[in-house]
Amino acid sequence: MLVRFRRDVIDLHPKVVIILAGTNDIAQNTGYISLEDILGNLISMTELAQTHHIKVILCSLTPAYDYPWHRGIQPNIKIPRLNAMIRNYAKKHRVTYVDYFSAMTDGNNGMRAPLSKDGVHPKLAGYKIMEKISSEAIAKLVGK
Repeated sequence: MLVRFRRDVIDLHPKVVIILAGTNDIAQNTGYISLEDILGNLISMTELAQTHHIKVILCSLTPAYDYPWHRGIQPNIKIPRLNAMIRNYAKKHRVTYVDYFSAMTDGNNGMRAPLSKDGVHPKLAGYKIMEKISSEAIAKLVGK
């Protein structure tokens, strides 16, 4: 995402960008990356956007107890840790942060069953929750 950020965001001149990233990194889909490096990528995207006068909404990762395609790497532990890191950065740097995780968790750091078929990827019911949360954040930043 960071490599594509200029083409996919900056060059389009949006008023706001919503950044939701990290679960594929935690899943090690392209190899291992530390939580600190994931946060570093999010920070870089945030700084690039702000430099170009684009308001940023940083999002918590959605819950996942485990990844069906890569079992045993503990996203149920790593996602809440990364979410705390993102939330702390956002608070310290006055960046809007939205919390999808709390609205979608089953209480065991997994996604509630009605919101996903595989426990990771939201289906329509999950996206409706995310849409409501995001729409409210956008309205606060740029008005209705």
